[in-house]
Amino acid sequence: MSSQLSISELLEFVYGDEAADIAARLGRLIATRRDMARHVPTGYFDQTDAVLITYGDMVQCDGEKPLQTLYSFLNEQIGGIVKGVHLLPFYPWSSDDGFSVIDYAAVDPALGNWDDVRAFGDTFRLMFDAVVNHISQESEWFEAFKRGENDYFVTESPETDLSAVFRPRALPLLTPVETANGTQHVWTTFSADQIDLNYESADLLLEIIRILLAYADNGAQMIRLDAIGFMWKEAGTRCLHLPQTHALIQLMRAILNEAAPQVGLVTETNVPHVENISYFGDGRNEAQMVYNFSLPPLTLHAFHTGDATVLSQWAKTLDLPSDQTTFFNFCASHDGIGVTPARGILRDDEIAAMAQRVEALGGRVNYKTNSDGSQSAYELNINYLDALGVPSVDEDEALIGRRFLCSQAIMLALRGVPGIYFHSLFGSRGWQEGVALTGRNRTINRQKLQREQLENELASGLRRQVFDGFCRMLKVRAAEPAFHPNGDQTIVDLHPAVFAVQRGDILCLHNVSADVIELDTLICGHDLLTDVETQNLASLPPYTIKWIRVT
Repeated sequence: MSSQLSISELLEFVYGDEAADIAARLGRLIATRRDMARHVPTGYFDQTDAVLITYGDMVQCDGEKPLQTLYSFLNEQIGGIVKGVHLLPFYPWSSDDGFSVIDYAAVDPALGNWDDVRAFGDTFRLMFDAVVNHISQESEWFEAFKRGENDYFVTESPETDLSAVFRPRALPLLTPVETANGTQHVWTTFSADQIDLNYESADLLLEIIRILLAYADNGAQMIRLDAIGFMWKEAGTRCLHLPQTHALIQLMRAILNEAAPQVGLVTETNVPHVENISYFGDGRNEAQMVYNFSLPPLTLHAFHTGDATVLSQWAKTLDLPSDQTTFFNFCASHDGIGVTPARGILRDDEIAAMAQRVEALGGRVNYKTNSDGSQSAYELNINYLDALGVPSVDEDEALIGRRFLCSQAIMLALRGVPGIYFHSLFGSRGWQEGVALTGRNRTINRQKLQREQLENELASGLRRQVFDGFCRMLKVRAAEPAFHPNGDQTIVDLHPAVFAVQRGDILCLHNVSADVIELDTLICGHDLLTDVETQNLASLPPYTIKWIRVT
């Protein structure tokens, strides 16, 4: 599905004889919005764009709804510095910290209401999650399915050979449930509480489109399609990245182009790099942004080894299919550091060494079951700042902060829109107590903070160092057109320990090692981060960042 097809053509590809009826129903849905859509700006990104990734209750204050507290805090701390906010699922939920949604159309009353969500739009560009591969078993949709009233869920006989299916987690693929039609086995890619939706159902498709348009009405300018690569199921295949999946994402893009052109799609597919970037489509017909999933593990590997060679070689391949697409660059998120996107770039033993080091630093490792029954690491659960550390070494906080900021500078310098996790921006450490409380590895990087305590801690120390450093880089980035998400980018080979990227007339240097690095080339220019002239730069101290307008 690489060429631009019309809505009708996409529907015919996926639904065959049903396409005409579905097209008519969609047409009625879109028609009411076309006039309004003509008067809104088309979504775009520039160098001023960066997105903070956060849960709705990440900052709390007694007597206030968390969404209100979060907005007040972010408006005060980063208003005018960070342009976008990705509110992780704020809907009623039953598990997986929000990613098992009970009702797509509601706001969790424990967080606030739709007015509280829309308020963020006064200051920030909003990203919503569309968790539409699966829904909670506690949802009304699933209750209706059990009563025999809809066909919204994928069922399969337990006798079917599903050995080819790609498994992201070491859990049963099918879950038995009692229904009005007897025991049925429903597809559960991620957990028994997250029941996969059946996109063969035209009625289900229409419901999902209504949800996406409702998100646009409530202020979303970006919609993140969570785990979207799994959305179409077909026995005998991997059930991942199937042509129907790409066609349905293209359908969503085509509908939004007509009904809500201010909204961009962001695909979340935690898979090897070549598969991941397939969600750009032909550059005009699928996602405007894809999560750059290989960046976190490759950056971590560079700092673990003190060698940026692999990271640099991979970054040379980061081409974009058009000026309508770009990468969503990130190092940390609410999940762990996925290592599957590094497979085929790093050797298996290099990935294993990275996992072992993370465990030695107090992190956790999640494993998946392979087709041969063996297990391999798929996710490292650790705060990214902690993941960069050296096991059994008591390091100075200033060094810890400098190294961490160097890793984040790489993300900010690369072509794309940076996504910055809350705990990264504010210099948090891992929450070991949380893992003990919940028994879930991912909790280590999902701590909820009291506003007063956080503000006190931001006054000095590591949090202050990290936050100030981030803000300085973001301000410089926003002021320089060379950092445009679609601007020119050249990876420069200066030294194995130096990740160097040329953005227009700005040369960005990052020493990923603990050593002083001597450069073969003398560099002169204006250092944008320190606002001083650099004459004959010949060496880089450990973990140094230099963004130099070269003369």
